[in-house]
Amino acid sequence: MKYTLHTHTVGFDGRYSVQAMVDRARDLGFKTIGISNHFIVNPIIKKTKMYPYAVRGGYSNIYAASFEEVLLRFVPHYREVRTIQELNPDMKILCGMEVDFFPHVKWLEGFENAIQILKPDYTIGSAHFVEYGGTLLNSHDWEESDEQTRERLLKRYWSNVAAAADSGLFTWLAHLDLPKKVGLGREDMWAEYENRAVESAANTNTAIEINTSFYRDYCYEPYPSNRILKMMQEHDVATIISDDAHEVKNIGRHFDDARKIIQDLNLRTYQR
Repeated sequence: MKYTLHTHTVGFDGRYSVQAMVDRARDLGFKTIGISNHFIVNPIIKKTKMYPYAVRGGYSNIYAASFEEVLLRFVPHYREVRTIQELNPDMKILCGMEVDFFPHVKWLEGFENAIQILKPDYTIGSAHFVEYGGTLLNSHDWEESDEQTRERLLKRYWSNVAAAADSGLFTWLAHLDLPKKVGLGREDMWAEYENRAVESAANTNTAIEINTSFYRDYCYEPYPSNRILKMMQEHDVATIISDDAHEVKNIGRHFDDARKIIQDLNLRTYQR
């Protein structure tokens, strides 16, 4: 595997420039890098609990209240990426996006129109937020909720993931079991919901990534869990290794571990 396609850069919620990420990928022997900054559009996104933290942290640009607003950011961003491609002919530099999926007709119409304008090389489907109680809640909010609310939020999360796969709009799905980031959704009861999402991915030929960003000291495993990986094997879902790099030091991290998972389970790999 000579490419890394799930990366984030400065101006969104990454810490390094596109050129710095390209240089690091080249140093590691990669032939292709994809820049896939967050594409999160919802009319109430700036009223969430998370937004003030994003403002203080300098990454509020990843949130947009309208598709017009997100296009104002992505059009020049893609122009920059394509200019850097011209300056680095030895590398293939792709324009991607990590998209938060919202299952509404107006959102789908807006997204499909944006895709026609931007013409990304690939799209990554994700679900960092779910709608609940008149607002949007992300995984950190779920952690703070009472047990009954958590269960409802997790059901909505998995419903969104399955709907994203059903849409056929995405090249692959990111960090499938994201709630485990805050210790949620590990119980066996969630296997039914996980399997539904994996089945949807299989039916639409949507790949699922092995995201190596969750290899931590306290939990040495990627997204998704071994339970989901076995479902991917059973349904013959293609997989792609992603580092979800927000810094140059994250590029290619733990790829050897992910390759071993693919070999051990004989998973089908995504072919670009």
